[in-house]
Amino acid sequence: MLATLVMTVAVFTFVMLLGNVLKQVLDLIVGGQVSIRMVAEAMLLLIPFAWSFALPIGMLTAALLVFGRFSADHELTAVRASGISLVSLVSPVLVMSLVLCAGCAWVNMEIAPKCRVAYKSIVNRAKERMLDSKSGVSVAALLPEGRYIKDIPGYIIYVERNRGGVIEGVTVMGLPNKSNVTYSVMAPRGEIRLDAISQTLHLKLFDAQIIKFTEDNNLMLADGGIYEATIDPRSTPKAGGKTDISNMTFRQLQAELAEMEQRFGSAPTVKLPQAELRELTKQMQKQREAVTMPVRVQMHRQVATAFACFGFTLIGIPLGIRVHRRETNIGFVIALVLVVIYYGLLGIGLGLEARPEFSPHLIVWLPTLIFQGVGGVLLWRANKGI
Repeated sequence: MLATLVMTVAVFTFVMLLGNVLKQVLDLIVGGQVSIRMVAEAMLLLIPFAWSFALPIGMLTAALLVFGRFSADHELTAVRASGISLVSLVSPVLVMSLVLCAGCAWVNMEIAPKCRVAYKSIVNRAKERMLDSKSGVSVAALLPEGRYIKDIPGYIIYVERNRGGVIEGVTVMGLPNKSNVTYSVMAPRGEIRLDAISQTLHLKLFDAQIIKFTEDNNLMLADGGIYEATIDPRSTPKAGGKTDISNMTFRQLQAELAEMEQRFGSAPTVKLPQAELRELTKQMQKQREAVTMPVRVQMHRQVATAFACFGFTLIGIPLGIRVHRRETNIGFVIALVLVVIYYGLLGIGLGLEARPEFSPHLIVWLPTLIFQGVGGVLLWRANKGI
């Protein structure tokens, strides 16, 4: 198992490194923006990031290959004839998978995010060389879809869709004092345009609903209809100044979550009819969850995917025995199908990070729990000879 694990992890690491290099670095190499030394450094920094995927996938493939051949060579029959159960036989492998879970958690929560940030810093420096001679600001780059943008001083902005400046599903939270949210704006549609002379962005929202906090921490609801704001992109930190939450370590995510929670402050006291008070409180809670949920999803993802090593091992051992084949290509095909299923389910949770009503931070645990449950049942059946 150890020998096969090393081989499969090396293969998958190489494939993932090659994919990332071809996707992001090849254009820079052709354009003469990076040296061979920078490419080598970037690839080394990508190895821990690749390991976060390669370790669980490698463990799954190793289990399928080893126990597929183990069964095909009738060694399982010989073991059972010696009075040894399958569970006793695979116990060292299961312990090894748990140790691998701990190692994978360390990579996911600490090593991979730091290396990923360093890798992106290299790529961004190379891209800045290409952009030095260009002027202007990309609206789509400044307000990307499906992300909470916190790099613009005084604002937290979320845009569901951005089609060349025509935006939909917009949420704007104002933080003029850089601490607590003082007002919140939600609008189904709007537009953002660039003033070529002043190099500022003008945001205009239609059918906007505005919630304001007064000085005594009361709530005021105003259907303003139109909301406008002017954003100076030159005050926005450059790429690499603020780490994206997908590249934060677990401790950084904890600090980010605490900071977001603090920005909303305590629950306001307001003298309004009970029905209106409940509605306002519900809207503020919805916005709080919407802002903090992407961070929670990333925290749960880092932990949940680490336990994939154990789930993949549980399901790989009995499937390898059932397949009863010595050929390695069969094992790789089965591993590929299972990996697509696992990361497809995981992608559902990650894709819903902006929809807190679906509890995406719990959905990211679903593939791990399913694989462990199914794997446990299959291993029990294999041990009973069913």
